[in-house]
Amino acid sequence: MRKIFQLLIIFAALFSAFSTRGNEKNISTQIINGKWVNHSDGYVPVPTYNPKETLSGEKLTTVKRYKTFSFESNNTFTLDSAKQRYTGRYSISGDQIILDFNPVVITHLRKNMDPNTSSTDYRTEQETVKLPQRALYLNADGKLAGDGFEYKNYSGAISGLFNFYEFSGFANVTWKHLMMILVGLVFIYLGIRYEFEPLLLVPIGFGILIGNIPMFQVADFNLKLGIYEPGSVINILYQGVVQGWYPPLIFLGIGAMTDFSSLISNPKLMLLGAAAQIGIFLTFLGALWLGFAPPEAGAIGIIGGADGPTAIFISSKLANGMNMMANGQVVQNLIGPIAIAAYSYMALVPVIQPPVIKLLTSKRERRIKMKPPRAVSKLEKILFPIVGLLLTAFIAPSALPLLGMLFFGNLLKESTVTKRLANTASNALIDVITILLGITVGASTQADIFLTPSSIKIFALGAASFVIATAGGVLGAKLMNVFMSKNNKINPMIGASGVSAVPDSARVVQHMGLKEDPTNHLLMHAMAPNVSGVIGSAVAAGILLSFLM
Repeated sequence: MRKIFQLLIIFAALFSAFSTRGNEKNISTQIINGKWVNHSDGYVPVPTYNPKETLSGEKLTTVKRYKTFSFESNNTFTLDSAKQRYTGRYSISGDQIILDFNPVVITHLRKNMDPNTSSTDYRTEQETVKLPQRALYLNADGKLAGDGFEYKNYSGAISGLFNFYEFSGFANVTWKHLMMILVGLVFIYLGIRYEFEPLLLVPIGFGILIGNIPMFQVADFNLKLGIYEPGSVINILYQGVVQGWYPPLIFLGIGAMTDFSSLISNPKLMLLGAAAQIGIFLTFLGALWLGFAPPEAGAIGIIGGADGPTAIFISSKLANGMNMMANGQVVQNLIGPIAIAAYSYMALVPVIQPPVIKLLTSKRERRIKMKPPRAVSKLEKILFPIVGLLLTAFIAPSALPLLGMLFFGNLLKESTVTKRLANTASNALIDVITILLGITVGASTQADIFLTPSSIKIFALGAASFVIATAGGVLGAKLMNVFMSKNNKINPMIGASGVSAVPDSARVVQHMGLKEDPTNHLLMHAMAPNVSGVIGSAVAAGILLSFLM
């Protein structure tokens, strides 16, 4: 009897061992077939996300991403979690699949906070990560579970389709992307249908479309496609905006295209260009009142000058998302909103300025005829850019990149011995830079960065500043008339052209003058404050830089 009992115990043990081994073999056979996929929320779609820099109580936006387990017959496995790959070995113990992970070196992408660096790359940090051991099991539904998630089995082909879908725009689109795409289409429509600054609005509008194609983004992963992803083509081109290369080249072309004769013949009209700059300083104060930091407010204020290149130049210096203030706070990156606001209102000059002008002038004032400007000698034209540079640069050396290129371009034009250089600057060069500037500024309006409360405030301030600048020029002209003789009055409408929107603002004045009196041509008179507005906004930018840098 005793021997029979011993035989039964041995038989039971052997049966249990064979049963366990069979179960382990069955589990192994199941898990190595296909891939185990989970799709869940919790991933931060910011390549430079750093948990250590997250403010307490700050609400993070997270997105869904795929996580995939692949098991091999040689007892190795791979976990692909948001494009981070972890490997290791697995063993089966009873009903459990025990995962032991290999150490993995992860490269963390960090935002480059040095505004003086010429590098377009991220600042990187490396960390060796060793995930703790995990125990998974196949539940009653045939899914893999045990680490807080459930993984469903799919064939390799289906898993590949999931990966393709995750990289598509359909998987990553949000209402913000759709809203910005609509804004881009509106820009293109206004540029083509109504010819509102088409050379600016069409490239910017198309750039908005490029910048708001939804793409895969997750922490510590750089696809090198977006404008804010170092290494991408569009990011390299965007350095011309961030580093402030494009605005001086634009000013070179403007100088080579501009005839300062009207200003030289009637220098007192320069006061109107100065009067219109009141919009810059009042906008600066308004931005401070709305809670912007002083450097940010200074960059926003330049919108009041209606000068796109100057707005980009000063925002690249003051509101670039890299400079750190005395209190340790980093300034916001406002280049995109400021540039879009400045160019938008420049394009809308024919819409915004006429009502303001009519509100502040009487019909009699709008019909004032001015004396024809005197002829300007060649010597005066040659001396003007030289004297102008010395005077303005001594006042505001910080604006030298803009003023220097503006007056240099004008000297190329007026000297008459450098026609080839002047033609290149005023045609091919400025056209190329305009294309690059428009596309990159438009693309910088990436929805998750552009659609913020700050952007809305900037657009509201921009509209107000443009109205104030126009009103400042008109009221300045009316004030000048108080001291002018009866036969030498200034048509106050030309004060509105003191903003830097050359030559659109002067054309608005010309059109309104002809509407009041078909014989009253104001274009040449309006060009004087118009070109002085370009100089004035650059000087104002230099003054703000000297105070706020």
